[in-house]
Amino acid sequence: MDKDYYIFSNGRIKREENTIYFIGADDTKKCLPVEQVDTIHLFGEIDINTKLINYIQRFGIILNFYNYYGYYSGSFIPRESNVSGFTVVNQSKHYLDFDKRMYMAMCFVDCAAHNILRNLRRHKDNIEEIIGVIEHEKNNITNTNNIYELMGVEGRIRKNYYKCFNSFLREDFRFDKRTKRPPEDPINALISFGNSMMYTTVLGEIYKTQLNPTISYLHEPSTKRFSLCLDIAEIFKPLIIDTLIFSMINNRQITIKDFDSNEGICYLNENGKKKFVMEYDKKLSTTIKHRSLKRNVSYKTLIRLECYKLIKHFVGDEIYKPLKAWW
Repeated sequence: MDKDYYIFSNGRIKREENTIYFIGADDTKKCLPVEQVDTIHLFGEIDINTKLINYIQRFGIILNFYNYYGYYSGSFIPRESNVSGFTVVNQSKHYLDFDKRMYMAMCFVDCAAHNILRNLRRHKDNIEEIIGVIEHEKNNITNTNNIYELMGVEGRIRKNYYKCFNSFLREDFRFDKRTKRPPEDPINALISFGNSMMYTTVLGEIYKTQLNPTISYLHEPSTKRFSLCLDIAEIFKPLIIDTLIFSMINNRQITIKDFDSNEGICYLNENGKKKFVMEYDKKLSTTIKHRSLKRNVSYKTLIRLECYKLIKHFVGDEIYKPLKAWW
């Protein structure tokens, strides 16, 4: 499997002979074997040129850019090679048809709720009542009449989910409410940073298929965003990001010292980001025994498989059933 590379230092990336190198501000040089690179995540101030861009696009390498606080800014995505007008037309039809769109949107919310409940049942002491509330909301998903009502159910599920965090996280990580723009405390900073990483991972897997990342169902398609990434990420955030946050905090892999604040914005400092992406990369590489394929597949592969399931649904081969964790 090709690797993701994360660059936090300032410097430049250049093509040299038949591969690429990162050259740091102190002139240190690191080879990035071009045929083994999947995605490069750039957190530092990095110089690149068209010679590099023209070269890496031949290998399908994605560049993801992040701002000072570590949040996603944008991507360089090579010219699409896996294109299918037939798939895109049918993907669009499922957005334009109200019933088909509602089915897709309900699938994403129901699956997210299932995986959220899976997390909570592992820490069920003193939160049985909230688990019951979320189960009730989950049962209401099929009773919603439009996307607005469905988003309301999803919002209430997450609000109750977040109420439970203080029950099983270390006391020095207190969590009062979800704040996104900007995140106001370490938990919010972790959620925002993790969700940003999840977004770029899903985008990378969509790129390898024939799906169009701008046509979505739960989240309204809009300009300047790949909204299908947001839909698919709903499935995997509880399985990957949330469980990673819980384990890193409770195992003291990440501490309050790994965060900084600036003008009311709480964010992971460079040391904290490095810790998180190291564990995130390990999580993506973790394998489970797939019930249908009868072989071990990684979490990252599960995301790609979810994309293929969507394609089969859109072209009429197989009804879409979202991934619900069984392990």
